Amino acid sequence: MINPFAPIGRTALGMLAEIGRFSIFAARAIGSIFSPPIFAGQLLRQCFQIGYLSLPVIGLTAVFIGAALALNIYVGGARFNAESFVPNIVVLGITRELGPVLAGLMLAGRVSAGIAAEIGTMRVTEQIDAMTTLSTDPFKFLIAPRVLAAVLTLPVLVAVADVIGVMGGYLVAVNSLDFNGATYLRNTVDFLETQDVVLGLTKAAVFGFIIAVMGAYQGYNSSGGALGVGRATTNAVVGAIVLILAVNYIITAFFVE
Repeated sequence: MINPFAPIGRTALGMLAEIGRFSIFAARAIGSIFSPPIFAGQLLRQCFQIGYLSLPVIGLTAVFIGAALALNIYVGGARFNAESFVPNIVVLGITRELGPVLAGLMLAGRVSAGIAAEIGTMRVTEQIDAMTTLSTDPFKFLIAPRVLAAVLTLPVLVAVADVIGVMGGYLVAVNSLDFNGATYLRNTVDFLETQDVVLGLTKAAVFGFIIAVMGAYQGYNSSGGALGVGRATTNAVVGAIVLILAVNYIITAFFVE
């Protein structure tokens, strides 16, 4: 009678152990950020790779999401004669939810996978062991710059995505839905509140931390050669996406209450 429950128990214990290892790794990464030395060159390099090189994919995602959101809200609002609420709902949806979440998901695929692959390759080729032998802390040189860069750059990317997304909705509303451009922009500015922007940027910083730490964790603990690196990359993307969606709900519920 007990044997059928043994696999469930082992799975649950394995998940709890993995959560504990990840939490310890994240805490160590945070400690490495706030303790010297700080490798400024590595930090700037990671800001460029994580932030600047992600602008095209973030911009394209935002403009199409804003345009599609405006069309769908217009269709739904037309059923209740509420087409005038299109700019209000577009700016609210993008700044509070779609901007940070979609940017986080896109960067989970690009950045988290890249970090896991890079650090994982260094792990299986024993470069990290060599760094330790040379008295260089891998956490300070490899992980802390990536985590700090993601936390700093993702809010900037989300702010850019918010602007582009709103303008995507504006272009569709003005050119396809016969909205007056000045009225659309005035309604957008009047309806937007500071807390909406703060919520989105707070989510972005937390998502950046999750993306970088998950990628670094999977890469740092990878083993088994190329197969292990590929497995770590997949686990980093999946884990980052799941955590982003879960934490997104928690942060939203906290701000709503």
